Amino acid sequence: MMNLLKTMLAISPIWTWVLGGILIALSIGLSIVIAMQSSKENGLSGTIVGNADTYFGKNRGSDKDTILGRLTIIGSVVLVILVSVLVIVVKNTQF
Repeated sequence: MMNLLKTMLAISPIWTWVLGGILIALSIGLSIVIAMQSSKENGLSGTIVGNADTYFGKNRGSDKDTILGRLTIIGSVVLVILVSVLVIVVKNTQF
């Protein structure tokens, strides 16, 4: 594992460009996925007043908003991990 880290740090300028490009593409894709989701109209007022819909009455994972919601969560987690890796690579690079 340490050899992999040393090799990665030795070629870190390449990794910073590659990770930077992936982060830009992921950020644009995540923005598009978030923009495609429909808004939740009830918001806080639906919580206070109450909502007639229950989990069992809704579609269970096959509608577009559910898929887009899962893509948002997965994309966000991948974005955080890639930013953390990029920070580690840049921090350990000696200029």
